[in-house]
Amino acid sequence: MSVLVLQIIIKQWDKSQRTAEHVKLRANIPDKYPLISPPAVYAFDQHCVIDQHGDDIQGDRVKYLKGTEGQIKFDRFQINEDNTLEYYGTQSQQTPLRIGSLNNQWIQCKYNCRYSIFESELFYWLYEEVTLNAICVNKLNENLFTQTEPAITYEDFIELDKRKKSSA
Repeated sequence: MSVLVLQIIIKQWDKSQRTAEHVKLRANIPDKYPLISPPAVYAFDQHCVIDQHGDDIQGDRVKYLKGTEGQIKFDRFQINEDNTLEYYGTQSQQTPLRIGSLNNQWIQCKYNCRYSIFESELFYWLYEEVTLNAICVNKLNENLFTQTEPAITYEDFIELDKRKKSSA
């Protein structure tokens, strides 16, 4: 029986944490980890392992749903019954981008975004970089993501701060 493994790493920061020092600190955070339980947990009747790392300022950042046709949907991703990974990108993107098959090869996807948060009677920007490592295997191994490089890497990075500071 094959097992789908989803490892999600979330880096979150606010406007005050955009200095060069903060950027360097975030760059030193790994983009793959060994599978260790906890934090890794089984889901969907033991057919999936979910391993989430990093920040989750608001709690329950990523929600996982299993559709009636067997697909798994979470965040900006969908995994079809044939273990094909699709990326939906921004919310305005209607057609998903087919990234590739997860059968016995791992795929790494990264994207960033920002969104407004209302907390303590104030709005602020929350910036985020998400990394997904995913594979479907017959036998679990703690080092699925740490001993090899991904077969496919996909990145969708956007400019998060549209306002440029003038050098006046």
